[in-house]
Formats: sequence, C-alpha cells, structure tokens
Amino acid sequence: MTSPTIRRRGLLQSTLVLGVLGAPPIIAARGETSVKIGMVDPLTGILSALAASEVEGAKYAVARINKKNGILGRQVELLVEDSANDVGTGVQKTHKLIERDKVDVIFGDVNSGIAYAMSQVTNEAKVFQIVPGGHTDPITGTDCKWNVFRICNTTSMDATAVTGELVKRFGKKFFFITPDYAYGHTLQDSFIKHLKALGGTYQAEMLPINTSDFSASLIKAKAFKPNVLLNNMGGLAQINCMKQFTQFGMQNEMHLGGALFELETIKAVPKEAQSGTWAMEWWWDQPNVPEAVAFVADFRKATGKTPSARHWFGMVAVESVRLAAEKAKSLDGLKMSRAMEGLALPPDIAAQPGTIAYRAGDHQLMSNIFVGDVHPPTSNPDNVVTVTNVVPGEHAAGPVADTGCKMVYPS
Repeated sequence: MTSPTIRRRGLLQSTLVLGVLGAPPIIAARGETSVKIGMVDPLTGILSALAASEVEGAKYAVARINKKNGILGRQVELLVEDSANDVGTGVQKTHKLIERDKVDVIFGDVNSGIAYAMSQVTNEAKVFQIVPGGHTDPITGTDCKWNVFRICNTTSMDATAVTGELVKRFGKKFFFITPDYAYGHTLQDSFIKHLKALGGTYQAEMLPINTSDFSASLIKAKAFKPNVLLNNMGGLAQINCMKQFTQFGMQNEMHLGGALFELETIKAVPKEAQSGTWAMEWWWDQPNVPEAVAFVADFRKATGKTPSARHWFGMVAVESVRLAAEKAKSLDGLKMSRAMEGLALPPDIAAQPGTIAYRAGDHQLMSNIFVGDVHPPTSNPDNVVTVTNVVPGEHAAGPVADTGCKMVYPS
C-alpha cells in the first residue's frame, strides 16, 4: 500500500505539471478524469467538408465549456474518429471509442446510414448518443432508441418546409436527383408525398452517393422540362452536379431547389449555381436575435469563420451533453437520456427565435427551418441566402404518433 506521504507528493507533482500545461489543478487534486466525448464523422470522402464543420463546432464548444469549469467540474476531451463514409468503419470506430477509450458519450455520423448503424452499438452498450447531422427519418422514427437524440431535422421536416413554397412560386413539375442511401430514400419519399398531395408530377434519378458524372441524369432532366430540379445530393457530389448543371446552361431553363444547400457547398459552386430555394437548418444572419448575433461574433473571433448549420450542430451537441449531465447530475446514459427529454436549449445555445427543445416522444430537436433563396454574395462572402420564411420545427415535424417512434426504455 502506498504511504500517505508518497501519495501527497505524487499529487503535488502532478498538480504542478498540469498547471504548467494549462490544465486546472483542481482536477488533478480531486483525482478526476476528463469527460470523454467520442465523435465519428466522415473526415475523408465526399461529405468531409460537412463533417469538418461539425467537428470544428464541437471543438469550439469544448474550448468554451472548459474555460467555465467543464462538465460537472471536469474538463472535456473530444476524441474524433474518421468513418471514411463507410458503415463498417463507422461501427468499428464506435466500438473502439466505447470499449478501448471508455468514452462517456458518442456523436455521429453525417452519413445517416452510419449514424443508424452506430445507434445499434451505443444502444447495446447503453451509451448516450447524439446524432448532430444524420437526417434519415427512422433514427427518431420507426427505429428510435431511448439513448439516441438528434439535432438536425428529419428529411420529412425539411421536405415539408420547402415543398409548398416551391410549388407555389415555380410550379408542380419536379425532377429529382437523389443519392441512393438512407438519407436520399426518405428525403425523396417525403418530397413525393407532399408533391402528390398538391397535384404535382415528377421524374427521379437515384444515383450512388459518390457519383461524379451527372450528365446522363441532367440530359433526362432537360428532356422532362421540370419547373424545379431538386438536387438532393450532398457534399462533393452536390457540388459536381451543380457545376455540370451550369455547364449545360440549365439555370436558364428551370429553377433549383431542395432540402439542403449548405453554406459549405454554396461557397464551393460557381456563382451561376448559387441560386434556388432551399431549407436552411440554421442560418447565421439573424439580426433581430441578439443571441445569434453574439454567437456569430464569438465564433468568428475564435475561428475566423462564419458559423454554418454544421458548426451549430457540433456546438449544440457538446452543450447538450453539458445541460443533460448537469440536470441528471450524472454521465450515466440512462439518467442523461431521461434528463434530455423535453430539455429546452437556453437562448444563447439555440441562437434562434422561439423555444428549441428535444421532444420527449421521439428525441428529435424541434428547431426552426429557415426557407430562403440562395444568391451570389452581397455584402460579404457568407451573405448568400435571403430567408423568406421561418417554419417552426413542430409544424414541420407533425405529431410524434406519425413518426412511428415507440420509445422503450430499459426496465
């Protein structure tokens, strides 16, 4: 057994070393470990730009929280793993974070299929999981789980928010270019449901998520002569599709639109393709919301960037862990999940109007959807969207009963 004198000397030495490195000495004195958050995202591959922003937003929040005594008095450590946009890799990395790194919480993944597969692992291990940016409906619908919460909208919410606007302003003849995986399937199904209800017609092309040549699909779209072309691809695939769309001169023949055209992607396409009507899941330019103005200013100061929705997802994920842990007074997965149900984000975290809360019945965050028109930059490089309508999340989501979620907690 180690003597009290030796233990005290060891603690003092550790405190001095940690103090030099900048860590709060109180943590070493208490012998407490850090709060570990594991994050799995596709840092390589076609969705890497979106994933990088989520990670950056999470790191921003970790740094901010650690300056304020961390979570439950413990510093926060973010462990990031690359899923490489591959389901098997994402599952493997999730196992590693839980079993080897002993993380308290898991985030991920941008790819909805990976996020869903990860949820099977975290549920079995009873580890609290937040899905910052994977959209497919079943995650908080038919396959909902007691330990899983989601920040971004469901595909149904995005489609509900924007379909009527597109039909009203441009017509009811749509052509879809959609990725052939979980996100694309549920998104296109939702669009078609709403379009048919409004008496619309459509044609659709379902393509691999990593498609780079869209010429055949765009030729079909030209022949169909739609009022609106909905580019449902994501990341680099969406960028390539947009570039080829403008090379074919199709911006003069039909309107663009869809569920998501994210800030990272808008800035990466030719200005001719910076157009259309889309759903934004969080938007930085909210001059009448002081908390949003303050968040944007602080994020710019910390990173030199204007925050996108993906940055906001990452920030909210970390802050939600803090809020749930403080409410539960624990990092236990079951206790945190109970604490998170119905939890409303404080205004400085929500950074948007209204009450933004995790719905108890399906664990879906009810945030606003900013429907707007994309255009080339005006006053600054990030001023590329004019918001025309703000749709409350509850309105777009509909009742929990319609999602198919049957929430079951461990007995």
